[in-house]
Amino acid sequence: MTGSTCRKAHASASTTTAGVMRVHFRWIAGEDKLRAYESSPGKLRRFCSECGTHLVADCPAQPHVVLRVATLDDDPGDRPTMHIWTSHAPPWLTDEGEVPRYAEWWPGR
Repeated sequence: MTGSTCRKAHASASTTTAGVMRVHFRWIAGEDKLRAYESSPGKLRRFCSECGTHLVADCPAQPHVVLRVATLDDDPGDRPTMHIWTSHAPPWLTDEGEVPRYAEWWPGR
């Protein structure tokens, strides 16, 4: 998937996500309202069928789901630890912070 495809999927220059291990993830309400779209082979994007909000990306073969952090009601208590796929960022997006940046995946992934 190209960077522009990701930007279009999120309607944003970037998105804040968190990998949550499946054993620690559960829906506490609204699971019956979820709908899924297979955006690429084996990758499901799960949305709320009422408002259209993209909630998680789910690759069933992986041990985690990718949660869209901005959908949380409460502060999760964690802060960003890295920026990935910066090679796909639009040229006008800048971030001069101290968080490590990686052109694609982080080393060792």
